Amino acid sequence: MSNSTLAIYPGTFDPITNGHLSIIKRALKIFDRLIIAILINPQKIPLFTLEERIEMIHASIKGMQNIEVDTFDGLLVEYAVRKNANVILRGLRAMSDFEYEFQMALMNRKLNREVQSIFLMTDYKWFYTSSTIIKEAARFGGDVSGLVPEIVNKKLKEKFTLSKNA
Repeated sequence: MSNSTLAIYPGTFDPITNGHLSIIKRALKIFDRLIIAILINPQKIPLFTLEERIEMIHASIKGMQNIEVDTFDGLLVEYAVRKNANVILRGLRAMSDFEYEFQMALMNRKLNREVQSIFLMTDYKWFYTSSTIIKEAARFGGDVSGLVPEIVNKKLKEKFTLSKNA
């Protein structure tokens, strides 16, 4: 077993935002390797397909080293064990995030005490953004450039132009 640290950064990433990228860049200063793990959640209907999300993440992290993009379903702690990771990384914005993440961290800890949850606060400029809010703004023609990577901005425009023309 090596001494390198591997963290799992899970989420739906529907779509990836500049807030996510901020967490990723900062995580790479702390951990040797990072897996961006896209949760396949049958209870959520994402705007973007799994393939589109993977493509946008790869384009957004181009040039960054020691990152893997993967998908998983089921229990996050079991996925972490399969990947030989003992850290789950989560980003926090507001108190509402904290309450939810705290509950998830406690459940994960109950399921496997060897897997630790680590939280990074988002940068102040991303504090009020989320994938959901960004999608809503884009849906109604709002300019979300600067909040998402360029590829995501382009894909959002394509997605909502297609839906308006349908």
